Amino acid sequence: MVELLAPEVSDGLRAQSLTYAEVGATAGLPPAGYFHQHLSSPVGYGPDQLVAAADCLLRWQMHERAGLRPRVSDVEVQEGTVAVLRMGLGPVGLQAPVRVVRVVDEPTRRGFTYGTLPGHPERGEESFVVEMAPDSTVFFRLVAFSQPARWYTVVAGPVARAAQLVATERYLAAVRDAAQSVPGLA
Repeated sequence: MVELLAPEVSDGLRAQSLTYAEVGATAGLPPAGYFHQHLSSPVGYGPDQLVAAADCLLRWQMHERAGLRPRVSDVEVQEGTVAVLRMGLGPVGLQAPVRVVRVVDEPTRRGFTYGTLPGHPERGEESFVVEMAPDSTVFFRLVAFSQPARWYTVVAGPVARAAQLVATERYLAAVRDAAQSVPGLA
């Protein structure tokens, strides 16, 4: 379940600088020196499924359904929203603080981009957008760039990358399930 952060925690996170310089680079060419991810996959069809997919993204349900435990400053994503995404179990869980740096709110495109804050296991940016093509197919698009920011993600190497790819597949499944939970166009 999505939890709200205490106001003092939200304020503290908002006061921190992002951990990378290339803010907004997921909207163009991802920078060199990072691991890059690009995913574009159909998840539904028609405006109702676009809305359902967008709600899943913008209300942190994608993260929750993917197995993360989001604690957020705002239940609905907006520019400047901060979140701590917790992954793992018990004392071995990792916390990943992020701040939303961009929100997309267009008639046929909805989504957001967040960047990493100090304490995140990685350094970089991730963008999540759902978009309805002219033929009414709804696509989920993910663009990310990252590099290890903590000693344990450096040591984990390929295992950490594999975990990112698993998370991406879970994000896709969550958005697809949300989109297809409502009837699409016939």
